[in-house]
Amino acid sequence: MTGKLYFFCGKMGAGKSTKSKQVSIERNAVLLSEDEWLAALYPNKVASFQDYIHYSGLMKPLVRSHVQRILLTGTNVVLDFPANTQSQRTWFLSLASEVNANHELIYLQVSNEQCLRQIAKRRAEQPERAAFDNEEMFNHITQFFEAPDSSEGIMITVVSNG
Repeated sequence: MTGKLYFFCGKMGAGKSTKSKQVSIERNAVLLSEDEWLAALYPNKVASFQDYIHYSGLMKPLVRSHVQRILLTGTNVVLDFPANTQSQRTWFLSLASEVNANHELIYLQVSNEQCLRQIAKRRAEQPERAAFDNEEMFNHITQFFEAPDSSEGIMITVVSNG
């Protein structure tokens, strides 16, 4: 029996990282954070959105094999990596389906206003994130956001607030 893969969709500031920590505890799952992996594998390399895209893409093969090996042990995995476009969600779905693992996409449906409030709070608590945690970056990233749809073949749980 394989573990279950949990992954998240929500605009920047929607609370994906907070929710992923909660789900990992509730589901007794291994939590893997994209931010932590990027910081460990590519310290001080992510200075722009394009850098993020580049380095995030470089680590995908490692993440795929690592997560699949964990799932095959019967252990649940929570990926705190964005599934904010159909293309990203297709990658997560293939990651699970290649090892016959169940999956669940948790979609945090949060208003832009609430996201911006949470980003401002995070920026105040973590000043080192000020270069990315701002309204300009939120607006830039949000233009790529695609809400999930049941036609994608993904098990979706919607959590609405804000």
